[in-house]
Amino acid sequence: MKPVRVGICGLGTVGGGTFNVLMRNADDIARRAGRPIAIEQVAYRSLNPECDITGINTTHDVFEVATNPNVDVVVELIGGYDVARDLVLTAIDHGKHVVTANKALIAVHGNEIFQAAHKKGVIVAFEAAVAGGIPVIKSLREGLGANRISWVAGIINGTGNYILTHMRDEGRAFEDVLAEAQALGYAESDPTFDVEGIDAAHKLTILASIAYGVPLQFEKAYTEGISRVTAEDVEQADNLGYIIKHLGISKRTDAGLELRVHPTLIPKERLLASVHGVKNAIAVMGDAVGPTLYYGAGAGAEPTASAVVADLLDVARDISTEHRYRTPYLAFCGVDEDCETLPIMPMEDITTAYYLRLLAVDRPGVLARVATILSEESISIEALIQKEATEGELVPIIILTHRTLEKNMNEAIRRIESLADIAGSVTRIRVEALDEQD
Repeated sequence: MKPVRVGICGLGTVGGGTFNVLMRNADDIARRAGRPIAIEQVAYRSLNPECDITGINTTHDVFEVATNPNVDVVVELIGGYDVARDLVLTAIDHGKHVVTANKALIAVHGNEIFQAAHKKGVIVAFEAAVAGGIPVIKSLREGLGANRISWVAGIINGTGNYILTHMRDEGRAFEDVLAEAQALGYAESDPTFDVEGIDAAHKLTILASIAYGVPLQFEKAYTEGISRVTAEDVEQADNLGYIIKHLGISKRTDAGLELRVHPTLIPKERLLASVHGVKNAIAVMGDAVGPTLYYGAGAGAEPTASAVVADLLDVARDISTEHRYRTPYLAFCGVDEDCETLPIMPMEDITTAYYLRLLAVDRPGVLARVATILSEESISIEALIQKEATEGELVPIIILTHRTLEKNMNEAIRRIESLADIAGSVTRIRVEALDEQD
């Protein structure tokens, strides 16, 4: 069969890895695809020294690749929102199939892109957009196709996991470990997307759409970062039998779908609690299969390239299949009219347990007033630890609650912080069991 001709846009970390994997493993890839996958053209801004592009047709204009009549599949690896969106839509308009690793693009513009691809009858593949080399999208979309998914929870940002791992193992402050992560290249000079949960929210949006067959709704995701987690919180969680992870969580409930990213205490015995460093892991609960876990490298040149090339293999096999018979982009649907209309729940209507840490003046009756407020807001205490007084006679108090509504907790924290004997803000971290009953 004639080769599938690929145009790669972007020769950075992932683009360079994709180029090298395609060149190095060309024979094995051709055997798996049933036809060769050949690099027709490469567009790059600066040359990747790891790539030998001798004899390759190159350009600095990505749109030249998107309109090249000799290119069958455009591989978008430039990142970002605007130029990437225009590039992908141009490629689709010219009848090209698209493979992308751009989670922000899919999370924000995916509905529009899938609609355009549906009209043109072309494929848009995006396995590498979530969790790097872990084939979680294919697993959700195809391997778990028999299941009704009840929840998805994952460590889907390696930078945040690296920071929390070293805070726990070494008792260091957030700012100290972040600086180290930046020096090692695990965190960007502006780490906002990683440490404030935006990157994870992009990925969770995609996973939730595939798990439940709903449109992509990134703008409705609740996002909270890890910058306010302290070494003391990490230590206290450990003492209580928990580990703090920055999780993306989506659950199906009678009221709709939860879609949230935030620091979370999870029991030490859960598999996600043992995922450390820059690794990613996603747990999925299906009604037939039960709990499953997908673990591995969530970023990096060749781990992510592995997912990009896997998508190219799928495109090569499906390229001659009539588009109505291909696997839908979001498992159930590819365009809005085919998707289910489950509402995304506002955070205040979500029920979870909580870890609270507060500083109180060391005098009688303070703890009783705090307990009264929690009781009046229908919040039940599971555990309470009162530490020895610190300098200035402030007493650290640690409270673990049973499950309650977020809006009740918000009101309780507002009232506690208004007490004259409470110093500063109350630290609140949500707690999830992530077991078969959740």
